[in-house]
Amino acid sequence: MSTSIHQIIIDNRGVSTSLHFSDVLFFVEPTKLDAHKSSCCAGIYHSHKELKIEVPLRNVVAAKFASGAVEVQYLVRKGKESLNLVMTSGTVKDEDSTRAKDWCQALLLAAYQGANPSKNLKVLVNPHGGKGKGRAEYASKVEPIFIAAGYTTHGGHALEIAREMKLGYDALVIVSGDGLIHEVLNGINQHEQREQAFCIPIAPIPTGSGNGMSLNLLGLQDGLDVCAAALNVLKGQPLKADLFSFTQGNCHRISFMSQTIGITADIDIETEHLRWMGDTRFILGYIRAIIARKSCPIELSMKVVEQDKSRMMDALHARRAGESPSPTSLPSSLLSDDKKLDIASSSHEEWTRFERPILWMYAGQGPFVSRALMQFPVSLADDGLIDISVQEITSRRNLLRAMDGAEEGRTYWINTNRYYKASAYRARPLASKGTLVVDGEQVPFEEFQVDVLHGLGTFLSPYPHYAPEFVVRDVQGKTRATSV
Repeated sequence: MSTSIHQIIIDNRGVSTSLHFSDVLFFVEPTKLDAHKSSCCAGIYHSHKELKIEVPLRNVVAAKFASGAVEVQYLVRKGKESLNLVMTSGTVKDEDSTRAKDWCQALLLAAYQGANPSKNLKVLVNPHGGKGKGRAEYASKVEPIFIAAGYTTHGGHALEIAREMKLGYDALVIVSGDGLIHEVLNGINQHEQREQAFCIPIAPIPTGSGNGMSLNLLGLQDGLDVCAAALNVLKGQPLKADLFSFTQGNCHRISFMSQTIGITADIDIETEHLRWMGDTRFILGYIRAIIARKSCPIELSMKVVEQDKSRMMDALHARRAGESPSPTSLPSSLLSDDKKLDIASSSHEEWTRFERPILWMYAGQGPFVSRALMQFPVSLADDGLIDISVQEITSRRNLLRAMDGAEEGRTYWINTNRYYKASAYRARPLASKGTLVVDGEQVPFEEFQVDVLHGLGTFLSPYPHYAPEFVVRDVQGKTRATSV
């Protein structure tokens, strides 16, 4: 543990309390002289033992000195619960005023790693996303964190605002699920200064059903925590991510997360009326779909770069450890020869065609599409490729068994789940009716093509990669995890 380098003593309702911080932690504790007394933190009285607080320096949101008092606001977690904003405050002696002001500035400098805590945000709130609690969650939990940090916020209609917004915002804060991110990105795509607008980082606040992007940026523990997401708005760094161009005839749209056709698309649309259930709706929809086990006749062609699952997993581990180049540099000679039955050459140069009957096709990036499903466990944010999962027809029993460990990505290893990394793909539905979904939104059931827009998107992230780890379990139950 690092040695504390800054300390100040405040009087908190008659209790002498020490505030100090190191390069990684912030501490609140009563002095030995007043250890027998009780005190107050964030309006709640505590004993000496309860008052002793140790939090990551990253969780410090604000520190200010005014009218002879020091006030520090930070986020704390009790056990495995969500983060909560609390405050510790107290007065200092008149002769310590200058030191107290300097101490607050030093704390903020360390907590924000030299970045300016005061930023300008464009905040878009979808009051109908997920369980319909977006507006209330924002007002009660998220906005107080932004106010504490001294942020300026704005709100309005998503696509129009993104299309017409002025440049200069430090982040676009999306209080909703993945659908509103899709809308915002397509608005940015119509902006007069498109390239500059795409450089403004997007930061999701998870109040939707799936919240896949938030889970990918923050991980399972914090991905559904609106306070943790608000902290990411304050402290996150830009993460470049690939986007996708989705084309149907003369219609073009931006996709940032996934495109799916078949059973998985049916699940998304047919459970819309169950949004009040959160992501549990997808589990119920999957069980219903297994019973029907409807096939998905399509012509699917891909520009495949890699199809060996073990190599893709090793590339993920190495990339997270900062050891590997982008997989886009892999030559075609590295494509494995052991599964040539999966794909067959088409009449178009570089295109290969999948020729087996399937239940669904799921393509995209980012490990999670919902909390219950790690669909793309070896996905990399900016490798210039799209991950494509194709589920061959198999028994209902196997499909039910696939639910076990789906949230950990174990379906990746199922033999009938064919998995590819490609630079582009196209599909033509052969049935007259069906469902095609892009980023959770239904689009016409027609032929389409998807191309990768390398590194066009920008998101705020605590890490230089997607947060979730892909943990591999062997038959003995032992695990092998990626390096963080």
